Amino acid sequence: MRATLLAFLGFILSLLLPSAAFPGTRDPSTPDQRYVDYAKDFHYVSRIMARDKETNKPQFASAVLIAPHWALTAAHVVHETKDVAILMNDDKVFIKIPLVIEHKDFDPKKDPGFHDIALCYSEKDFGLDFYPELYTDGDEENQICSIAGYGLHGDFKTGVDSADTKRRAGSNRIERCERAILVCTPSQAQRTELEFLICMGDSGGGLFIGNKLAGINSFVMCDMGKIPDSTYGNEAGHTRISLYADWVKSQIELHELKTLGILTTSADPERALDK
Repeated sequence: MRATLLAFLGFILSLLLPSAAFPGTRDPSTPDQRYVDYAKDFHYVSRIMARDKETNKPQFASAVLIAPHWALTAAHVVHETKDVAILMNDDKVFIKIPLVIEHKDFDPKKDPGFHDIALCYSEKDFGLDFYPELYTDGDEENQICSIAGYGLHGDFKTGVDSADTKRRAGSNRIERCERAILVCTPSQAQRTELEFLICMGDSGGGLFIGNKLAGINSFVMCDMGKIPDSTYGNEAGHTRISLYADWVKSQIELHELKTLGILTTSADPERALDK
């Protein structure tokens, strides 16, 4: 990855820099309402809330519901938090998340921006009619994608207009893959119909190829000496699902085995899964 300044865009970002420093999510020539309307198709992208373990303050970001009892989000969204909950039906329904599984290699201090993925388990069924499959092909580069989340909003030139609790979604082209990251940029010359880039609060939301979940919104980066602000010249990083699909499936299966009593704390997970 080229020399960059990187900023996570979940709720912990507000602890690092003022929120006003992170504007820009849409093409300035396109009305914001189009992004709000398009987001109605992404009912499986929800808000997520958690409390900071030190301050106890509630903080918000995004998550993708992938099964009746399971959601994916960015690991930094739930890292060192408590009282995690999925918010549904315009925040009228709070579904508690008693189990959070961060990827074992996620380390925001040692290797920020990588392995930024976490599973959230709910004892209550989310009750949706459709959950997106995980994208497992390795052909993401140069694909047109859709991106959805609950971040702040504005445009690529002027910055954030305001903040609300509305879901927004747009499109982009996956410019390249770097290690386990899908990279998107806001384009002027070859922009997609609803050109869109993530900003603060979008972390944990999803990047989709077709109807399949191909990425988890993670961070925005720019050249050293500048502040990542989701404007022209910035790049967004999304955790590449095709490289983590096996991990997601194995963690869900391990939990189900434990729930059924097949797997005990002394059992070897690898051997149990082979049976």
